[in-house]
Amino acid sequence: MPTRTVYRVHEKGDGVSNCRIETETLGPPAEGEVQVRLLWSALNYKDALCATGHPGVARQLPIIPGIDGIGEVVQSSSANWRPGQHVLVGNPRFGTEADGGFTTLANLPAEWLWPVPAGLTPRESAILGTAGFTAAQSVQALLDAGVRPESGPVVVTGATGGVGVMAVMILSRLGYVVTAISGKPERKDWLRGLGASAVAGRESVNDTSDRPLLSARWAGAVDTTGGNLLGTILRGTQPGGCVTACGLVAGSELPVSVYPFILRGVRLQGIDSGNVSAATRQQIWSLLAGDWKPDRLNDVATSVSLDGLAASIRSILAGQVAGRVVVDLSDNVG
Repeated sequence: MPTRTVYRVHEKGDGVSNCRIETETLGPPAEGEVQVRLLWSALNYKDALCATGHPGVARQLPIIPGIDGIGEVVQSSSANWRPGQHVLVGNPRFGTEADGGFTTLANLPAEWLWPVPAGLTPRESAILGTAGFTAAQSVQALLDAGVRPESGPVVVTGATGGVGVMAVMILSRLGYVVTAISGKPERKDWLRGLGASAVAGRESVNDTSDRPLLSARWAGAVDTTGGNLLGTILRGTQPGGCVTACGLVAGSELPVSVYPFILRGVRLQGIDSGNVSAATRQQIWSLLAGDWKPDRLNDVATSVSLDGLAASIRSILAGQVAGRVVVDLSDNVG
């Protein structure tokens, strides 16, 4: 039987002290499964929480984290997949309720797999990953709400994070005037180079007054933070505007009245990247591989091996990561 190398969380712990790199054998795929040699994964904030054994993310222990996975089919019991095909994993259980992508080899349900779209390499697919998919969903939601480049400026919070940086790149590629909000002032020139028209600190969108409405500044927004930042943006969105929400690093509470909704017709659109239809998943990945593909994907990604994951997890939990960290699993093949 083939061997694999995995990064496994064993129990809830302090930081990554509960994680170990292990080598083990893996049996053949069961009926309806496909054996995939993982080539790339990516480190998301959600994966870092899983590595601590966070009960809201790690639904079982022990578990292999990694909600992103891109690899090559080794063997298959499904007629839909053949050896040599490059595939990506798309299922909300991957890396939370079931073992995820921080492994060199996995037996996966055939229905969890999607072909890597033409126009993307496996590494590019990993750089985009769940972050790029979520950002693209957010942009699509703005378009569906009628927010277009000519509608006015848009704002992206958490702009140096995975979803944020992808949103900045996609929106600017489509012609939007984008203000990037970030708590990392040293990344101002970097964000401008990726397409942001302006870069501002969090204080510019963190109004703590009790005013129910603020000056209408934004036609739309991609918010990755939640909390008072999201409430401020909603109060400052133009009539008929749309704000998408996909994160809560600034808090899960939403301090806002109904006024933006009933006096300006502002739309708040939640974004869930896990429970989407097959048609939507295919549509979004086709856009990411085509007209929406960011020009400078490689400029926003750093590669690490499984051996380097622990340090990267500590960095992302401390808010010290900008852009994307992708996990090169080809160096860890057993």
